[in-house]
Amino acid sequence: MNGVNDSLEKLNSISKYPTALLTKIFENVSEGIMITDKDKRIELVNPAFEFVTGYNRNEVIGKTPAVLQSGVHELQFYLDMWQTIRQEGNWQGEIWNRRKTGDVYPEWLTIVGVANDEGEITNYCGIFTDLSERKIVENELEKRLLTDSLTEVSNRFAYIERMDNLLESTSTISHSVQHAVYFLDLDRFKQINDTLGHAVGDTILVEVAKRLKTLLKNKDIIARYGGDEFIITLTNVKNAKEAANFAEQIIGIIEQPLDINGQDIFISTSIGISMYPLDGEATEQLIHCADKAMTYSKKNGLNDYAFYFDELKTDSQRVLLLDSELRRAIENREFELHFQPKISMENEEIHGLEALVRWNSERLGFVSPVEFIPYAEETGLIIPLSEVIIEKACEAVIEMRQYGYKTPVAINISSIHFKQQNFLDSVQAILERYNMPANNFEIEVTERTVMNSANETVSKLVRLKKMGFKISIDDFGTGYSSLSYLVRFPLDYLKIDRSFIQHIGSLDEKQAVVDAIIQMSHRLKMKVVAEGVEQAQQVDILRKMNCDIIQGYYYSKPLPLHELIEFMEYWEIEHRGRN
Repeated sequence: MNGVNDSLEKLNSISKYPTALLTKIFENVSEGIMITDKDKRIELVNPAFEFVTGYNRNEVIGKTPAVLQSGVHELQFYLDMWQTIRQEGNWQGEIWNRRKTGDVYPEWLTIVGVANDEGEITNYCGIFTDLSERKIVENELEKRLLTDSLTEVSNRFAYIERMDNLLESTSTISHSVQHAVYFLDLDRFKQINDTLGHAVGDTILVEVAKRLKTLLKNKDIIARYGGDEFIITLTNVKNAKEAANFAEQIIGIIEQPLDINGQDIFISTSIGISMYPLDGEATEQLIHCADKAMTYSKKNGLNDYAFYFDELKTDSQRVLLLDSELRRAIENREFELHFQPKISMENEEIHGLEALVRWNSERLGFVSPVEFIPYAEETGLIIPLSEVIIEKACEAVIEMRQYGYKTPVAINISSIHFKQQNFLDSVQAILERYNMPANNFEIEVTERTVMNSANETVSKLVRLKKMGFKISIDDFGTGYSSLSYLVRFPLDYLKIDRSFIQHIGSLDEKQAVVDAIIQMSHRLKMKVVAEGVEQAQQVDILRKMNCDIIQGYYYSKPLPLHELIEFMEYWEIEHRGRN
C-alpha cells in the first residue's frame, strides 16, 4: 500500500489537483494510464493498465515502456513517434503491444508531454484503450458481410469485389484471357418452397452450393446471388466449347436426386452464360448479359443453358422511348414523392420520413424506379432528376408545415450526383430559392459512395453538416467498409440494409450481425435505422438490441403526401392516447 501512496504523491507533485481526486480518476477510468519521468522511466500506472497488460505495477515501475513492445513495429515507427512528441507535444495512433502472457493486442494510444513552468518536459503521460474486442467484432462482421449465411459461399457483394479484382488483374496480361460467367436460376423453386416448406428449400440450396463447389478450381468464383440464384465465374477458359461443357456439368450434377427425409427430390436449373471480354469488360455488364441469357434459356425450356447474344440486348425502342419520356418528365417535373415514416423505438414518435420518387408516365404508364433510376445514372440525367426531387421535397416540407408538422425528410443522393463538383452549390441554391433551412433534411448516401474518394467525401460531408443537414449512410452491409473506418465521416445515422432484417427472426447469424452493427454504431455515436421491417417479431428483436429507429411496412408503406398527413394525424392521436 505504501508503494501506491508514494506513486500518488509523485503524481500529486506534478499536478495542481488534490490526491483524492486523482485517486478517484485513476482507479475508475476504463482507459489504461501510464506516467513516466522525463527519461521515460515508468513512475505510475493505474488499475486499468494492470488489467489490460497483465503486469502488476511493481513489475513495471522503474522500467521503460519498451517492456510492452510487441515486435510488430519497426524501429523507425518509434523514432517517428517520439519525434512527433518532441515537435508537437503529443502523439496518438493505433499501436500493437504485448501483454505479460505474450499475447499481442491492438490499442489506441495517446502520449502527451508534460512540461513545467519553464517549458521543460518533466513527465510523459500515456493513455490507451484496448481495441481487441472491436477488432474481433469487425473481423467477424466483415466475414459475415461477405458470406451467404445459409450456403456459406460468397454473397453477391463479395462476388462483385472478387470479380472486379479478377478483371483488373486480367486487363494487365498481354495475351488474350477469357473468363465465363454463369448465372443459375433453379427451376420451379418457388413451387418447392410452397409445397414442401422453406426448411426443405433451404436444405436444397445448401446441397446445390456443395455440389457446385465440387466442380470448381481454386481461382474460380461462386456466390449465392440471391434467393435461388447462384453465379459462377470459370476463370481462364480456352473457348466457348469449354464453357459449354462446364454448363453441362452443372446441369448434370444438379439434376441428381436429393434424398430429403427419405424422399427423392428432383430439381433442375436454367443457366445463362456471358464471356469476358466478348460480352463485356466490366463485372456488372457480364452479370447483366448472363442474366439476360438465363431468362432466354428459361423461356425456351427448363434445365438448359444459353449463351448471351446480341439479340438479347434491351429492346432499343423501349430505351429510346424511356429516354425521351424521362427527359420530358424532368423538364415538366412530372414526378411525385412518396414518404415512408421512420419510428423512434424510444418514444414511438415519428422520427423522420424517407422521400422516395415515383413516376407515372403518360406513354409508359407506371415506371419502376428500379428501371428509370439506373438509366438516369447511366445517362447523367440523374443530376437534373435529383434536383427535381430536392425541389419536390422542399415543397412537401412547406405543405407539411401548414398542417403543423416539422418532421425531417431524408433524401437519397446518387453517388454520381454527389461526386459532381457543383453538388453543394446546386443544393444550396435550391434551399435558398425555397427559403428552406437545411435542418429540415437528412442526406442519405450509400456505403459505396462514401468509401470512394474518401478525402473529397469527408470534405463534402463536413460542409453538408455545417449547412445543417443530418447525414446517414444507407444500405449498410452491402458494401465493403469496416465500422472503424466510418469514424472518418461525420455521420448521424447508419441504416442497416433490409437483407439483414428479413431473416433476423429465423437465422441466428443474421441476428449476430445486426446486433454487432448496432452495438458498434452506438460506440461510434451513430443512431441506427433498421429498414425493411415487416413483422412484429422483427420489431421485438430490434427493440431488445436497442435499435433506435424502425422503418418498414410493419408501420407503413411509402405514402403520397395527402395520405402521409392523414397517417401522421392518426398516429399523433393514437400515440397521445397511449400516453
